[in-house]
Amino acid sequence: MRKRLIVSAASALSLFLAVPASASDFRPGAAGSGDSYYPTYGNGGYDVSHYDIRLKYQPATDELEGTTTILATATQDLSRFNLDFALNVSEVLVNGRAAKFATSGEQELEVTPARPLAKGSQATVVVRYKGVPSTVKKYGFTAWLRTPDGAVAAGEPESAWWWFPSNDHPSDKATFDVSVLVPDGNQVISNGILTGSSSQAGWTRYSWRENKPQATYLATLAVGKFDVTTDTTPSGLPVYNAYSKDLGDNADAARASVERTGELVDWLSGYFGDYPFSSVGGYVPNVKTGYALETQTRVFYSPRQFAKGANTSVVVHELAHQWYGDSVSLSRWSDIWLNEGFARYSQLLWSEHENEGTAQELADYIYASHPAEDPFWSVKPGDPGPDDQFSGAVYDRGAVAIQALRNAVGDDAFFRILKGWPTERRYGNATIPEFQAYAEKVSGKKLGELFQTWLFTAAKPAVGPLPAGAAVSASLAPGAGQGEQQQLPVEPKSWKKIQESNSLHDARH
Repeated sequence: MRKRLIVSAASALSLFLAVPASASDFRPGAAGSGDSYYPTYGNGGYDVSHYDIRLKYQPATDELEGTTTILATATQDLSRFNLDFALNVSEVLVNGRAAKFATSGEQELEVTPARPLAKGSQATVVVRYKGVPSTVKKYGFTAWLRTPDGAVAAGEPESAWWWFPSNDHPSDKATFDVSVLVPDGNQVISNGILTGSSSQAGWTRYSWRENKPQATYLATLAVGKFDVTTDTTPSGLPVYNAYSKDLGDNADAARASVERTGELVDWLSGYFGDYPFSSVGGYVPNVKTGYALETQTRVFYSPRQFAKGANTSVVVHELAHQWYGDSVSLSRWSDIWLNEGFARYSQLLWSEHENEGTAQELADYIYASHPAEDPFWSVKPGDPGPDDQFSGAVYDRGAVAIQALRNAVGDDAFFRILKGWPTERRYGNATIPEFQAYAEKVSGKKLGELFQTWLFTAAKPAVGPLPAGAAVSASLAPGAGQGEQQQLPVEPKSWKKIQESNSLHDARH
């Protein structure tokens, strides 16, 4: 007995000494994702797999109450972790136990669980909160858009903070369930499939599910009174579109554009491969903004996008993002060209399809329209910086860069790249160097000089995006666009409609 007691005491001492050493391995997760453009956005130390968001919203007063449950896996030994959030929090639970929480910075919610989280362990985080989102400003703005009959959450690179706590960076994608209780007579729009609605005691609950990985900025929410249309594409994909009932003069032009979603997504599938999600559609709420946004499966459009009439080009742009940006998402915000360059190029392809100007003619026109001294050429689409992330050059010069790639590798390899990339990288994240490596593998060509010239040099390329063997015209030669003797190519018929979509992301806040 005595010997056993001695052994037990020794074991206990060993365990006692081991605890502090083990505990010292636990440390707080980073308060940012490390993104050079937005250092405080996102967080380190964990990876989210699912968000379950349950809300109650009163349109008349803009009061929002919510409970969000986050399923996450610790990627390090965690003593504390952060979420990005802007509303007032009343309670946080981690694995069923009350956790300490505090706020810091503009949008950091610091959570200290009762028990630290070991690397590789799964955590269930429950956050209860309430607030009036339109009154909450961070970095001087609110991304919560009030409408005459409700509100909308849709913004890039941030909008989640005003309605659910998250790891707000596109490198951490997750699936979503969104369930919202609103007064009878109101409707709720979100991502994915409407799984159900039910009414009781004057309130109606709408439940939406997006079962494929989704970046937090691509999650959307709209509450109001909508005219809803439902259909399927010729290939059988569910289509769900919605329009505020008070769009006024823009209503018919919006419908004439967005109702072509099914046709256009099937057309894009011919270039990009199978559509990656379980539904598609768009909504046009009565907001004062001028931009559109590729919110996953349910595109957000401002009515002003249709102020000059129907515009299928903008619909093509946002639907192209479902492959380039939504399914294959950015690893870091500096890689924005992978989103916007290809979405803009899809508009050039649509112009070609409609016989309103080929992609080559449009690329030539863009190149010749901007003289060498134009600040347009000072923006590097491959790394534009946060202030120019949504500059017109990222879109237009970015699209010309893609035409230059097409000319360099030939149509056969180019269209294999265009379709193969979103197929191979489906539901993942990527960088421009990874795309370049893929294009080189498919084409068998070295493309470093081309990418450096068109994406990473703050100057006008010496020669325009010429097809192989083409002669250099005056408008595409060095110095093109300077002086009266230089003449622009004829403006392609589609150019004005393409330019009407240039407010896609301006005034992102």
